[in-house]
Amino acid sequence: MTRPRPAGAGTATAIALSAAAVMTLAACAGSTGPSRATGPRRSSTSTAPTTLPTTTTSAGAVGPMGGGPGVNIYASTAAGMLAPAVANVPSRVYVPNSLSNTVDVIDPNTFQIIDHYAVGNTPQHVVPSYDLSTLYVNNNKGNSLTPIDPRTGKPGAAIPVDDPYNLYFTPDGTRAIVMAERNSRVEFRDPKTWALVRSVPIAFSGVNHADFTPDGKTMIASCEFSGWVVRIDIPSMTVTGQLKVGGMPIDVRSSPDGTVMFVANQGRNGVSVIDPVTMTERGFIPTGRGTHGLYPSRDGTKMYATNRLGGSISVIDFATRAVIATWTIGGSPDMGGVSADGTQFWVTGRYSAAVYVVDTATGALLKRIPVGHGPHGLAVFPQPGRFSLGHTGNYR
Repeated sequence: MTRPRPAGAGTATAIALSAAAVMTLAACAGSTGPSRATGPRRSSTSTAPTTLPTTTTSAGAVGPMGGGPGVNIYASTAAGMLAPAVANVPSRVYVPNSLSNTVDVIDPNTFQIIDHYAVGNTPQHVVPSYDLSTLYVNNNKGNSLTPIDPRTGKPGAAIPVDDPYNLYFTPDGTRAIVMAERNSRVEFRDPKTWALVRSVPIAFSGVNHADFTPDGKTMIASCEFSGWVVRIDIPSMTVTGQLKVGGMPIDVRSSPDGTVMFVANQGRNGVSVIDPVTMTERGFIPTGRGTHGLYPSRDGTKMYATNRLGGSISVIDFATRAVIATWTIGGSPDMGGVSADGTQFWVTGRYSAAVYVVDTATGALLKRIPVGHGPHGLAVFPQPGRFSLGHTGNYR
């Protein structure tokens, strides 16, 4: 996810270039310096398919990385499936204002800001912890995390962490993964002590968003400023593959059956369909200008793609991989989350100092709520799911 920039920046002519390369980069255990890794030693390129496949797998057993027929990674995130850990936690929307260094707390029942407090320098995202007990504000220029108790909505003492632009957790909960965008590194840390376990250098600039394969062993991460996507093996904490998609790849989301990854591309104005096994682009879905964030619907049949430079939200059908609706709301829809019951989509207006609330049944704009400057990765909390994989609410 980018820091605020003028509208139209980074927009590029749509391309259909795919590259398949498998390599392992030596990771520097315990390294925290800002040095960058060297580029890939070898790669190959081929022209991406021009027609979009309408099925993700052929009939058969569950395939590589745990994806395939009968798999539904969003099975535990339907409406009403709140975990016991969030019982009696009040529903709130937490908005990090990256240019104001503050967080606004909104009551979704009244659409009113009920709290406001200062945090570290340049808060980017509000991320639920793996066990859903804490929310972490990612202050990437402040090199800290601000913990929030979701039961009280109040912040705690800052935790020193270098360059936490975004934050994820391994599917088994044993590691926190800090997306150190400025340092071109992915940092594996202890999620309780925040001690560094391993620092993985990334050869391409702008690493910041990711998602995991169904078996929990592989992470696909985007490198926004260089147009690349990388594959990281979780057990070994090493890079094992890469793909050049061009443009500005940002948010990453798995298909329900786990066989492909969808990658929002702000520079290409659409969504790449990536095969995580072969690291090839299997298709491309044109959406709107400046496609930025991706959010599954509560029933797991659709995905909401925010078009930050076009003032719209594209609704993508997972089964057909086609846009079935476009909601024009104006402003600069950026990052957000779906309400626990699935009836509302909350999203920040990055350049508009506002939060938008959208009716997911009609696409109508229900409310525009003024907030601080540069609102970015808001978190709707709680949401259904057994645990959090990070970002603003990537649940399983």
